[in-house]
Amino acid sequence: MCHVIVTCRSMLWTLLSIVVAFAELIAFMSADWLVGKAKPSSSEDVDNRTGGSQEPYHPTLGIYGRCTRISHMQFSRRDTLCGPYAENFNEIASGFWQATAIFLALGIMILCTMAFVSVFTMCVQSIMKKSIFNVCGLLQGIAGLFLILGLILYPAGWGCQKAISYCGPYASAYKLGDCSLGWAFYTAIGGTVLTFICAVFSAQAEIATSSDKVQEEIEEGKNLICLL
Repeated sequence: MCHVIVTCRSMLWTLLSIVVAFAELIAFMSADWLVGKAKPSSSEDVDNRTGGSQEPYHPTLGIYGRCTRISHMQFSRRDTLCGPYAENFNEIASGFWQATAIFLALGIMILCTMAFVSVFTMCVQSIMKKSIFNVCGLLQGIAGLFLILGLILYPAGWGCQKAISYCGPYASAYKLGDCSLGWAFYTAIGGTVLTFICAVFSAQAEIATSSDKVQEEIEEGKNLICLL
């Protein structure tokens, strides 16, 4: 018989697992890993409504994508265009970034799978006498290690030609040059920290769902058990 068990700690772990997976996925897909040096407005960058020059813009560069400003001949208007600069894996600007993409993709795949599984832990808490919480926590820890490897390798690729074109000639491995770090990089770091918190908190979720109070509710014949 399936017993739906919802506790404060297990629900918090489930929600955190989902948030972490989405945060890492969004960061990976974003082009805002590096913010390039400001491009000054040219004589063509004129706001037709005010007659003044537009503010300088900052192109951004991700692991496989980029955002830059493109010109429109009509009205001398410029729009920001974002999209992948690499049509396939081999065209990613640096070998270090290719390794970063692999490790981050592996970590995110595990996290997304664990986020999906965590939803069903309300109904199924163990498989083959193994706690799903503990298994998920272990896999989340492994995912966190993959994410750390990816984030360590990423700055080693700052010396590639693509990064230099955005960050200036002084950019090199682990040196930003004229660039700054974008929100996606910080989001990936924050998500990695939360991944390990999830891994540790999974043990608390397991304790909460197997407590004596839960067992008493099961013995009383209840199928839906909600505990704070």
